[in-house]
Amino acid sequence: MTCTVRGQRRLGPDEVSRYLFRRVVSWGRSSNVFLENGSRLYLDVGSHPEYATAECDDVRELVAQDKAGERILEDLGEAAEQRLHDEGVKATVHLLKNNTDCAGNSYGCHENYLARRDVEPERYHQVLVPFLASRQIWAGAGHVLQTAKGPVYSISQRAEHVWEAASSATTRSRPIINTRDEPHADPEEYRRLHVIAGDSNMNEVATFMKVAATACVLTMAESRSFLMRDVTLEHPIRAVRDISLDTGLRRTVRLASGREVTALDIQREYLLHAERYDDAHGFGPVERLALAMWRQTIEALESDPSSLARRVDWITKKTIIDGFMERHGCALDDPRVAMIDLQYHDIRPSRGLYYRAQAAGGAERMVGDDEIQRAVEEAPASTRAALRGRFIRRAKERRRDYTVDWVHLKVNDQAQRTVMCKDPFRSSDERVERLIASL
Repeated sequence: MTCTVRGQRRLGPDEVSRYLFRRVVSWGRSSNVFLENGSRLYLDVGSHPEYATAECDDVRELVAQDKAGERILEDLGEAAEQRLHDEGVKATVHLLKNNTDCAGNSYGCHENYLARRDVEPERYHQVLVPFLASRQIWAGAGHVLQTAKGPVYSISQRAEHVWEAASSATTRSRPIINTRDEPHADPEEYRRLHVIAGDSNMNEVATFMKVAATACVLTMAESRSFLMRDVTLEHPIRAVRDISLDTGLRRTVRLASGREVTALDIQREYLLHAERYDDAHGFGPVERLALAMWRQTIEALESDPSSLARRVDWITKKTIIDGFMERHGCALDDPRVAMIDLQYHDIRPSRGLYYRAQAAGGAERMVGDDEIQRAVEEAPASTRAALRGRFIRRAKERRRDYTVDWVHLKVNDQAQRTVMCKDPFRSSDERVERLIASL
């Protein structure tokens, strides 16, 4: 988030956030609220807004819910601008869905998956780390990275900010997988798999593939019959960085076995086993679609990466930057290139370069604008988010004081009535119906 007045940065994040979240505070008397679409919206440390989607059990629904977050924040940004204008400050508020700022601060795109409690965490880490380290070749958002030798174009924004394969840290010594275990569900059945090494994607296809392919790998990791050739990385963090800096996709990384492989080799290995798993056990239709897109993407990366400019964010952005440099005869160190790097992620369609490309047919879609608008207003119908959304809507209509988190629904009256919803996949509950009816 940044705010400029006549092209100059004048207002700090604390001040801008007060304008941005004024409407949010009016909704729930706090800058940390749950919305009627089941999501959570709040200000995190450093006064930057965070949006957490409602629980989803369908990846296409998740894409719509993710995009709904952009539209909700876009609306708040426009309202903040108007309030500033009403006070005589002709300011422009920019909300950027990316992972690093000009000062080198980083903030993650956190993916959360329910994982089975009866599978050892080490099993997940062993299977997932090589996949996540190499996944960036099609899930990276692209970044002009400043180095001691000058700027270079890298595949991932997050790669330079990851320091461990797995740990409990989030802001210090950031890991690929965060081991904090908050399942927001029955802790005897589930654990939380918290991935914080991925980039924030603008492209809907990239978001879909990123989550669906990871879910396929998780399913295989939980299967006792899943066996594949060991691709454990000798130095996972070095591999993450090396892969990110290799836009030609030819650099090799070293496995613990001593074998040298490329990121494409690792991805091909996972894809092959996912297809074999599908043949033997059968994924659902959404996962099968992801497998088909995964194969198409790997084959295109091998033969002609530029053909993926409508599907892969880092390639889309690189195409825009390369075209600009060619037209203007400049290099990566041109300040205008740094501006393009940021403007690609502006969530306002009239400003963001990604959305301009999408409007010109330069980006594939997974969901329609009508689905996104519905996700702005409604929670997913097939998870407990539907209960949360209906409770919040009814409490607001009745002007009742309430408290909500991922698991609890509470009416703040003399009786302090509370319902605990531990099952994320339960979208109907007589206890909640009675609570709503009593409002």
